[in-house]
Amino acid sequence: MKYTWIFPNIIFNDAPQPWQIGFQDSAAPGFSGVIELHNTLFFYLIVIVVGVFWVLGSIIINFNSNNSSIMHKYLNHGTLIELVWTITPALVLIAIAFPSFRLLYLLDEVISPTITIKVVGHQWYWSYEYCDYITEAGEAIEFDSYMVPESDLELGQFRLLDVDNKVVVPVDCHVRAIVTAGDVLHSFAVPSLGLKIDAVPGRLNQTSFLAERTGTFYGQCSEICGVWHGFMPIVIEAVPVLSFITWLDSMI
Repeated sequence: MKYTWIFPNIIFNDAPQPWQIGFQDSAAPGFSGVIELHNTLFFYLIVIVVGVFWVLGSIIINFNSNNSSIMHKYLNHGTLIELVWTITPALVLIAIAFPSFRLLYLLDEVISPTITIKVVGHQWYWSYEYCDYITEAGEAIEFDSYMVPESDLELGQFRLLDVDNKVVVPVDCHVRAIVTAGDVLHSFAVPSLGLKIDAVPGRLNQTSFLAERTGTFYGQCSEICGVWHGFMPIVIEAVPVLSFITWLDSMI
């Protein structure tokens, strides 16, 4: 949950904030790894940028035409310095690649999912199917999720983010999401859970996540899919296992 230093008693849900330029609070191990990798690499990039601008500034100040009018052939070409500025960036890229690939493969791994949810993107809403559970009619639990119109919003709901039917998952359980689309390209994205995967017509993509804490997590379609692209939000609610079983019972 998010707190502000201006209004310390106000609690914000895991939703985007006005003028937000940073990450949302992490609620999944994968997204925590993404934030940690970003912060680590950003520190080294700042050091590199400062170093490069310091070298450029020193050259401009100390070796301009006014301060150094003598020209020599060894000042125009230097094998050593050219090797340094070629090999050093290569080593930096290699050092960045190892943790990046490690995290990429960890995020791509689907580990013994407890629940499988099929997600289908439509113009302009989402459909969900809980493949592991069957209703009394012998069919899987499935429902559509539409954005709540602004005229129907209740106190505490978010404009352009709340939906009529939320995706409910238990905490501390591996959830596999099988994502596809029924018409055009969409993208299923929930920042707090580290989810962002394309929904492609005729193709099944899969990803997984584990919610570490209870809460309501908001996302949106992240692939331009038509005139109402900005009106198909995603809401995932992580609840305790007993509450999830109660919700399942109400759906069956």
